[in-house]
Amino acid sequence: MKEIIITKNDAGQRLDKFISKRFKTMPKSLMYKYIRKKCIKINNKRCEISTFLNEGDVLKLFIKDEFFEADTQENYEFLKAPAKLDIIYEDSNILLVNKKPGVIVHPDEKYHFDSLIARVLHYLYDKGEYDPNQDKAFTPALVNRIDRNTGGIVIAAKNAESLRILNAKMKTRELTKLYLCLVQGTLKRQEGLLTGYLEKDQKKNKVKILKKPTQNSKIVKTKYTVIKNIGNNSLVEVDLLTGRTHQIRAHMASIGHPLLGDTKYGYKRKGEDDFYKYQALYAYKLTFNFETDGGCMNYLNGKSFQVSNESIWFLR
Repeated sequence: MKEIIITKNDAGQRLDKFISKRFKTMPKSLMYKYIRKKCIKINNKRCEISTFLNEGDVLKLFIKDEFFEADTQENYEFLKAPAKLDIIYEDSNILLVNKKPGVIVHPDEKYHFDSLIARVLHYLYDKGEYDPNQDKAFTPALVNRIDRNTGGIVIAAKNAESLRILNAKMKTRELTKLYLCLVQGTLKRQEGLLTGYLEKDQKKNKVKILKKPTQNSKIVKTKYTVIKNIGNNSLVEVDLLTGRTHQIRAHMASIGHPLLGDTKYGYKRKGEDDFYKYQALYAYKLTFNFETDGGCMNYLNGKSFQVSNESIWFLR
């Protein structure tokens, strides 16, 4: 017999979903049989597949030992990643991490052990705030993502409630993310709103900006303000009114001002010693602008966080 006390992160989901996540080697047909035959109980009472779990519920499982053994024999891949993070802000619900260019946020088809989410999990594991063997129903997750070679602020949620709230706020644009970029040339207007239609080429992982919509395009809106001119280049602050793949890079290139270092969208590298090894783009500022109730995250409403200029490699 195994006894599990339902935590805050486990609560709010159906029993069958929880069991499937917690005991991955258990066939669903067997799980349903266990529940039907009362081998799985909640608070010493019979339960149904669709029973929703509440925080503090006591789950008792009279099941085969092999599933308990599989439950503890985990190989944590994230422990291979570094645990060191550049933390801008941290509390019991979230982490704000300054991601450096060159680090991927999530594993991809060319996955190797190191990624930002792996580093976050390793960091929380070392702090004792995340134990995969206990927190099977929830894994800390990233709320936003930025390109591999773009630096800047990424939000990591430590628990299910903060992740749910911040994901919703992200969709309703109640989180404002501002970017700094260094572009070629001098813009004619000091500020403006660029609009267009973005179409993506999946094979090339490249997008293009069109003046008219197509069947596969999505509207894009990019608001910009020139901060200052640096030689023949311009330092620009950008507010994404839509969040599409490579939006800033492609939109600035479409008006004749590609980002320095961005060879995919028009920058011509000046030999191997070129200073701009990555696109000169940084997600440098984050503001929580809740227009509706933020639940347990309300204490962040109105607060802004940003990285220092010294942390932005192309401003040094």
